[in-house]
Amino acid sequence: MINNQQNILIIGAGLCGSLLALRLGQRGYNVTVYEMRPDLRKTDISAGRSINLAFSDRGNKAMKLVGIEDKVKDLCIPMNGRMLHDKGGNTFLSNYSGREHEYINSISRQDLNALLLDEAEKHKNVNIHFNKKCLSVDFKNTTALFQDYATKDEFIEDADTIIATDGAGSALRKSYYLEKEFLFSFSQEYLTHGYKELSILPAKDGGYKTYKNALHIWPRGDFMLIALPNLDGSFTVTLFLSYAEGEYNFNNLSTPEIVTEFFQKEFPDALELMPNLVEDFFENPTAPLGTVKCSPWHYKGNTLLMGDAAHAIVPFYGQGMNASFEDVVEFDKVLDKNLDNWEATFKAYEKNRKKDTDAIADLAVDNFHEMKDHVGQAIFQEKRKIEMALEKAFPKDYSSKYSLVTFNENIGYREAMLKGRAQDKAILNMLSDGVISTDDDIAAILDKVKTETKAILEDDRIAGLK
Repeated sequence: MINNQQNILIIGAGLCGSLLALRLGQRGYNVTVYEMRPDLRKTDISAGRSINLAFSDRGNKAMKLVGIEDKVKDLCIPMNGRMLHDKGGNTFLSNYSGREHEYINSISRQDLNALLLDEAEKHKNVNIHFNKKCLSVDFKNTTALFQDYATKDEFIEDADTIIATDGAGSALRKSYYLEKEFLFSFSQEYLTHGYKELSILPAKDGGYKTYKNALHIWPRGDFMLIALPNLDGSFTVTLFLSYAEGEYNFNNLSTPEIVTEFFQKEFPDALELMPNLVEDFFENPTAPLGTVKCSPWHYKGNTLLMGDAAHAIVPFYGQGMNASFEDVVEFDKVLDKNLDNWEATFKAYEKNRKKDTDAIADLAVDNFHEMKDHVGQAIFQEKRKIEMALEKAFPKDYSSKYSLVTFNENIGYREAMLKGRAQDKAILNMLSDGVISTDDDIAAILDKVKTETKAILEDDRIAGLK
């Protein structure tokens, strides 16, 4: 059994690191956290980096675990569905679920991170230090080399174990890779698209310029615009666009005139709400979209990767933060087992968790194509209509793939992916073959979908996909 008086060093005080520090602090461990950025409670550090996020049931499960569910709720704006915008400015609200109590939330990254830091620091056994960049980790000796941003002094910290929650550019993961001390597998795949943050400012009276309780999407086939509401009446808008392909791309949107022309042609109703478009466009960086997978996450009982450091994903399922928060919940479950040492604990955690983080990474890439293109296609709209009707009529018997992933927090991502993909295939096959239609009796549709889904899952099992 691990002695909880041991010293744990956490690298990174972002969302995952601050939640982990809070939970380990609650469990009585001595926790020291080093963060390379300044304290976001004292300075604005967003700089065009997703300032609001989609928060849903898996993330909330973690807030319940640490006892701050109500405090987090105060930071949330419910989004009941996707508000789709066509080129003519017509809108269509597609709910996320046929069950009225199921919705996702828009939440400020900075506000949520600040709350988690405040809660963690309430524990005397948790100490958080800012402006300290991790340069490398000696995972064999459980020490980490840091540099102080102000003085440029370098110093070494040691601990009984080190957990890196330092994001997609993790210093620990880099050390695993460069040291070549053990068989470490690592992949980093980028989409051909990047993203740029823009904004819709509040109305003059401080209200919202467009419908507040939805995630707005302007799907355009090869690219899209999305917008999430903020508490101050603004929306954070994100443009997802190819770097080099298509008539308009990030490489050729090089002048105010071309940017304005692009928005006039493709997003006229959004442009009306964004007099600040050109300023935002040229002030904010264009950033890449990548997926990171690696293994193993741990080296003996010395070090462990968690959150984006272990499994960075693209943002199209709204699950990046939720998956990192769920990491902490799953890690906590393993700690409850009181295994003999850190190595056994890390091994059990990774064995249980990696299949699910691989699954959500794949689902997020799938959803990228669905959001920018498929949501505008007639057959996908018919499928969605049928799924909403099934969830409404049979709330206990049917959940769409999106609902399985987003609202069924007690099902692992992999199980949700396998079942959800089989259901999608079943409904799309039967719609295209004319076996079902949106006019059919809903109970008869449910029977057919269940039968066909079961057959597809069995085929997948035989083919070794399950």
